[in-house]
Amino acid sequence: MTNTTFLDTIEAARYLGLQKTTLEAWRSRGKGPQFVKLGRAVRYRRPDLDAWIESRIRHNTIGGDAA
Repeated sequence: MTNTTFLDTIEAARYLGLQKTTLEAWRSRGKGPQFVKLGRAVRYRRPDLDAWIESRIRHNTIGGDAA
């Protein structure tokens, strides 16, 4: 994990164009992008956010919950 950029919840939400509370709610429900716990701090790795975005790409509107 060399040279990994970690973002806090506010930074990750801004990066994704979401509200901080949305990420917090998804985290508590086991949804959304992967995150890392460092002690009591929650951090998101930029590559995980990018992978999560890529996994959300859809070619039609048929399908389940995108979160």
